[in-house]
Amino acid sequence: MNITFRQLRLFLALADTGSVSAAARAMNVTQPTASMQLKEVAQSVGLPLYELIGKKIHLTDVGKELAATARAISLSWDEFEQQMHEVKGVARGKLRIAVVSTAQYFMPKLIGSFCKKFPAIEVALEILNRDGVVQRLKERRDDLYIMSMPPVDMKLHAEVLMPNPIVVIAPLGSLLARRGALDLKELEDQPFILRESGSGTRMAVDHYFKQLRFKPDLRLELGSNEAVKEAVAGGLGVGVLSRHALHGLEKENGVRVIPVQGFPLPSAWHVVHHAGQRLAPVAKAFKAHLHTAIGVRPAREMPEKNQTKTKSKSI
Repeated sequence: MNITFRQLRLFLALADTGSVSAAARAMNVTQPTASMQLKEVAQSVGLPLYELIGKKIHLTDVGKELAATARAISLSWDEFEQQMHEVKGVARGKLRIAVVSTAQYFMPKLIGSFCKKFPAIEVALEILNRDGVVQRLKERRDDLYIMSMPPVDMKLHAEVLMPNPIVVIAPLGSLLARRGALDLKELEDQPFILRESGSGTRMAVDHYFKQLRFKPDLRLELGSNEAVKEAVAGGLGVGVLSRHALHGLEKENGVRVIPVQGFPLPSAWHVVHHAGQRLAPVAKAFKAHLHTAIGVRPAREMPEKNQTKTKSKSI
């Protein structure tokens, strides 16, 4: 096969975007040029690599294998470039980070302070729900991942980064907000507004409720912290979310934390990458920056069961 490195990156862009025009924009070429190059790649392989269904590109099995190979080659090349920058004493390169949506309340500030120290480093940040971050983790698409509930069915290196307390909120000015400490049973008649199934917060809450055999009256499942806060502020029920979603405050935008026995639930943010993965110098520098900025010691790892392959139910 005669496929150039640039053609491989173009095909990888196609796999990531699902569109020839988007892949062309990502690679700074015209759409006709991209179409021609992708046709040459398919001709070189000798098998169909993708098909157009509706308006979206779907990779064939061969196309998926080529995309995985192209990603591995691209990551290896990026790592080589960064190592060369390190040898030359030049802090350059690209850092790829994927974080769960709740981490958006603190990660941009940490990334901003890192970029001030290393202005020549390019940072690509993806903010997704937990399922999206886990998928990128499986595909090894990033250098580092920030999440509160790392999956246990992959071999991972995960270090505790900072606490992630999970709290109960009620509408500001409501009777619940004016009362003192509450037992969870006193909320049995309250409608609950929770994050969607599969989110780290929801997993922690479901686990706690299951332990206590408490069945909440679930009114809404919402896909973002902002939506949960707005629904609670609107008087639709009580909510459960990370205190980080309140910017660390007791009250914000029409809601406030209420004292419920067992809450805040103990949880923690982790910085994650694959076990045995050789981190690029830029990723190592960012991990060190996180620990310094947050004020915790590095290498506080998760229990062994989360670093070795174990069987678990799908989420």
